[in-house]
Amino acid sequence: MNSYAHGVSTTQLLGDTIGANLERAVANWPDREALVDVPSGRRWTYARLGAEVDELASALLASGVVKGDRVGIWAVNCPEWVLVQYATARIGAIMVNINPAYRTHEVEYVLRQAGISLLFASLSHKSSDYRAMVDEVRGGCPELREAVYFGHPSWDELLRRGGPGAVHPELSCDDPINIQYTSGTTGFPKGATLSHHNILNNGYFVGESIAYSEQDRICIPVPYYHCFGMVMGNLAATSHGACMVIPAPSFDPAATLRAVERERCTSLYGVPTMFIAELNLPDFASYDLSSLRTGIMAGSPCPVEVMKRVVAEMHMAEVSICYGMTETSPVSLQTRRDDDLEHRTGTVGRVLPHIEVKVVDPATGVTQPRGTAGELCTRGYSVMLGYWNEPGKTAEAVDPGRWMHTGDLALMREDGYVEIVGRIKDMIIRGGENIYPREIEEFLYGHAKIADVQVVGVPHERYGEEVLACVIPRDPANPPTLEELRAFCEGRLAHYKIPSRLRILESFPMTVSGKVRKVELRETYAQG
Repeated sequence: MNSYAHGVSTTQLLGDTIGANLERAVANWPDREALVDVPSGRRWTYARLGAEVDELASALLASGVVKGDRVGIWAVNCPEWVLVQYATARIGAIMVNINPAYRTHEVEYVLRQAGISLLFASLSHKSSDYRAMVDEVRGGCPELREAVYFGHPSWDELLRRGGPGAVHPELSCDDPINIQYTSGTTGFPKGATLSHHNILNNGYFVGESIAYSEQDRICIPVPYYHCFGMVMGNLAATSHGACMVIPAPSFDPAATLRAVERERCTSLYGVPTMFIAELNLPDFASYDLSSLRTGIMAGSPCPVEVMKRVVAEMHMAEVSICYGMTETSPVSLQTRRDDDLEHRTGTVGRVLPHIEVKVVDPATGVTQPRGTAGELCTRGYSVMLGYWNEPGKTAEAVDPGRWMHTGDLALMREDGYVEIVGRIKDMIIRGGENIYPREIEEFLYGHAKIADVQVVGVPHERYGEEVLACVIPRDPANPPTLEELRAFCEGRLAHYKIPSRLRILESFPMTVSGKVRKVELRETYAQG
């Protein structure tokens, strides 16, 4: 059988705009809690959320923002982020998400490339003074008319411009509504442009897969600037009448577990490194997490041992693995709530409703037989409209058949479940042998001294590449040695897969969306 699967479903795609879908939630559940900001103690019912979204939408229209204008948001997680997301969608403005970790050079690029006319931003967070950085780059961004800061008089002043009964423009669900800059590892990032139809349906079907209802309360410690927070978090919640819970402005493991306990959250999100940080808290056992039933782990491969602990110790019996990319809104594959542990840890699930996936030979584009590795491609409602103002780069990623080429190496099992075996660029070729880092990482997680591990290829004169294991030890005072690591692998892994080099680290370089920057590990340790 070929490595092709199509998500057949009797549940129809939503034909709504995001604003119309929120209006339906407000009508259905006006008195249910929609949003809780744990740090400030503020709470919104659906009725209040709908009213404040309309108030902000009216203020934006009064400020001269029209359908198709780009409105930037450069901020950490907060309730105002949610209001901006829904208010811009309400009037057809295109919200441009800007990574809170960006500095002046990067933010100036995004402001100019997207042609942002109005920018919302945090005042500051940790070492970032956003206002000072905006002031520094403004001169080089002629289209930027106004900057509005959360928690600052400029926010209140903007809101005062709005009035009741503003006329909202006619919108199509296929209109562009969001630009997300993908964290490029080389060159400048590209702006994936997404429609109402792309992200509303993706949030809805991700929520359907884990049986969300108005009874659910979702703890969202992942960043809003990324699809994980704003689509799988917010849109999955509001399309089901569930509650969004913000535990902290940026990830804090203790604040996350406190929020789950106090707000009786039923669902918790995170990338694997977040769950590892939570499980490794010295007082982890003191938190009451018994309200949890489900959640989503995504962003990078999920280690088997971590998944077992999440199910057993965090009460997340129905936890789901999601796989996707910003360009596909983001999720294409997901495990289901009744999947066994092996499927939940050994695969990234099966195709979501109304989406197609296939695995192809990267050289020829021919669909591979099931069980054979190749490049994963996906097609359907979720594929982006394109990269903003970059038709050439769009054509490189999306082929004439509208298949999105992910750059990921995958293998489709006979039952349609998919394993990700690595990035095409991450694959290590040692003396002609293809090595997939994921396999070695999964194996090394079983070592008693290892808390987290990433495997990369580094240059080698004789073999072309050799295997480097970058390890975060469980006990920094007693890290594993290379000899211990090699002895652990001996006789259990093929000799060419056994790491020949070891680096002990305190942390890994990460993108803000929680992916380990393997390219940085390779570059840093290439010379030994």
